[in-house]
Amino acid sequence: MKEFELMKQQFIDPPVEFSPMPFWFWNDELSKDEIVRQIYDFHSKEVDGFVIHPRMGLPREMPYLSEPYMELVEVAVAEAAALGMKVILYDEGMYPSGSACGMVVKQNQNYASRGLLLQEYPCGNEGGSICVPVTILPGESLVSIQAVRMTSREEIAAERVLILEGGGESVTFTPPDGSGEWSVLVFIETYTKGNIRGIHHGQDDDETNAPLAADLLNPDAVQAFISLTHEAYYQKLSPYFGSTVIAMFTDEPDLLGRGHREGLKPWTRGCLEEYLAAGGQESDLPALWFSIGENTLHIRHKYEAMIRNRLSRTYYKSLADWCDAHGIGLTGHPAGSNDIGLLKDFHIPGQDVVWRYIAPEEDKSLIGDHSTMGKCSSDSARHRGKRRNLNECFGVCGAVGGWSLSADNMKWYLDWLFVRGVNLISPHAFYYSIREERRDERPPDAGPNNIWWSDYKLFSRYIKRMSWLMTDSMNCTEVAILAGAAYLPWRIAKPMYEGQIEFNYLEEDLLRSSCDYNNGVLEIYGYMYKALLIEDGRQVAPSTWKTLETFVKQGGIVIELNDGRNETSDIGQLKVDDEEGIPKVLADRQCRSFVIEPASKSIRISKVTKEGILFYVIVNEGEANYQGILRLKHSGAVEYWYPWTGESEPATVAQADGELIIVVNMERRECLVVAVDPSRDSEITNVCMRGNSVRLQELSAGWCVLDGPWTGELPVLSSWTDWQEMEHFSGTVIYERRLEIGEMDIQDGVLLNLGDVQEIVRLWVNGKDMGVRMWSPYVFDLERELRPGINVLRVSVTNSLANRYDGKSLPSGMLGPVELTRKS
Repeated sequence: MKEFELMKQQFIDPPVEFSPMPFWFWNDELSKDEIVRQIYDFHSKEVDGFVIHPRMGLPREMPYLSEPYMELVEVAVAEAAALGMKVILYDEGMYPSGSACGMVVKQNQNYASRGLLLQEYPCGNEGGSICVPVTILPGESLVSIQAVRMTSREEIAAERVLILEGGGESVTFTPPDGSGEWSVLVFIETYTKGNIRGIHHGQDDDETNAPLAADLLNPDAVQAFISLTHEAYYQKLSPYFGSTVIAMFTDEPDLLGRGHREGLKPWTRGCLEEYLAAGGQESDLPALWFSIGENTLHIRHKYEAMIRNRLSRTYYKSLADWCDAHGIGLTGHPAGSNDIGLLKDFHIPGQDVVWRYIAPEEDKSLIGDHSTMGKCSSDSARHRGKRRNLNECFGVCGAVGGWSLSADNMKWYLDWLFVRGVNLISPHAFYYSIREERRDERPPDAGPNNIWWSDYKLFSRYIKRMSWLMTDSMNCTEVAILAGAAYLPWRIAKPMYEGQIEFNYLEEDLLRSSCDYNNGVLEIYGYMYKALLIEDGRQVAPSTWKTLETFVKQGGIVIELNDGRNETSDIGQLKVDDEEGIPKVLADRQCRSFVIEPASKSIRISKVTKEGILFYVIVNEGEANYQGILRLKHSGAVEYWYPWTGESEPATVAQADGELIIVVNMERRECLVVAVDPSRDSEITNVCMRGNSVRLQELSAGWCVLDGPWTGELPVLSSWTDWQEMEHFSGTVIYERRLEIGEMDIQDGVLLNLGDVQEIVRLWVNGKDMGVRMWSPYVFDLERELRPGINVLRVSVTNSLANRYDGKSLPSGMLGPVELTRKS
């Protein structure tokens, strides 16, 4: 009991290490006083950390990493240290990482990003020799010259690839008589002419001064990047490393650079030798552009693995080793949402939710490569023993772009991440300035310059509670989905989410190298899997099939989706024709310890254990309220913990057939934690579901507007964008209404439902502040504040800044219907 209560107190008020760590855009003329003011503003909202992110809009008089710039970084870090806050340093100006805002290439032109260029010279089918020019420009090098027989414009004959001798200014080739159309292919290593986005005006995409990207496959270029960037920070901030400064953030490195020459493949000096050492052949190069039949994908995968391994070795491991040696962690994320293999060297693996690739609508939460990114970072951390994993979230995630991101959607994104195991939230972004064009650079501001800032403590505390819960805990699933280094199956995962069967992605490399096999259980870092799911057996290496055969012989369960694409190894695995049938197969083989009834495709559950206590993290990702029961196959005292408010109460529990039956009532946008203390017995109660509410009064009429651009009596509730001269108004409008109620109606469970409101509401009843609601349902419990006779309801509504900043006319204000109800 004592341990359980201590855990509850930690949940209510977690340590500051679980604070959100927002990107802080330094994007204007900076001053010491304003930096300090903003840090204190963050701290007052319980935002106790930040990522210093140099951003477009910094003045040219303050170059990146210059002494004036570094002095202000030191000011920020010193102030954070004084307040007990944490800082993550960002390793670029602006992104993608690796060029030190172009200084790497300025130091040595040979460090510019490089790629493999294909030049094709068709020979025709008329016979005779063709003389092909071989023009090598300064900085380029010849990789290979090959003659290929074309079977179509997209395909070549794999058996008719000839390596030609080159070395001069031209090469001559004579196609064999009557053998069809041939082409000569010249492969040249060349500069990509790619860039990054810089921090000064004129340095953005397609602008002439955009900084050149560096060659991240070249270890010398990477060491130049580290020397220019990391060493500069350490020289200035070494006393804070490992205490206030906890990590360095590297951001989606791009091998070719933005805006690079079309048609190139990532490449650099030594890549051909490395590819040959990995078992490839020089004659494979055409397959990077053309189909050569059934071996095409195999060759491309081998090439991609070579590039990925080299990038991991030359870039990520080099950065990680430097961070290790200087007492901090490497965090950030690679470019791809499913690049789980590239996270292996990160101390804090990360990913990012941007551009609304993931969203509540159109099944975006479950479909497509981006839908895997939450578990990409968390499962990488789980299977490598890392405490934290990060997500950079909310960037350009408004429903209609611009500043349209709502608090409602922010809550949805947070829950989407937490239930998948993410435990370090880095909001994108807090803007130092929204002056002029800065306001529209990857909007919106998710913090101080948005409508929710005055109440941001609610978000900070929620983030801290859920990050605390998902840290130093383990999820208890017995099911893994086999993953590749850059392949996280989502099709087979979708019915798992919808059936509330938790799983983790297990990388194929880790399956072979880091798993123990005991009595039909795969074990890695304390995670124990009885069942392994395979979506596409063609992706699985022969050596992995041998490992899985051992697992099956021990009694392990392997389930392969059998969609008829290709025959795979027969190791005694179960083959299922439709992924929708997999949850039943797992249930029949007792691979789940809980079930929720009735079934709902919108409910997600993660079962975690932390210091001997079991927690069921339940998230409603849908648009409707949910009522049901949770059946657990174990005993213990059960409580509901509400992470948004920090409140808790005993759960409504019954017991039948050795199971605990727990009532689950969830509103839309709700996350509920069911906490189970196995050291105590449950208190059994009468299980009764929540009844429908009974309407006492309809309150949609009779409102007046007290404050706003327009004031007066409202004949009917409507969007204020329909009111005179308020089409694009963003701000706050205050409504008031008198409510007469009889003494018999003032009983427990009296609720005010404001209906549809856009979008943040604060309510006062008879002058008493009843709190804020940021998303539907906009329901307030009034039972303690109503009195017989006349009561005064006052409602403050603040709408989206998209109307003002983006010229939108999004519905705004109190739209109703408004009802006074009682719980039945």
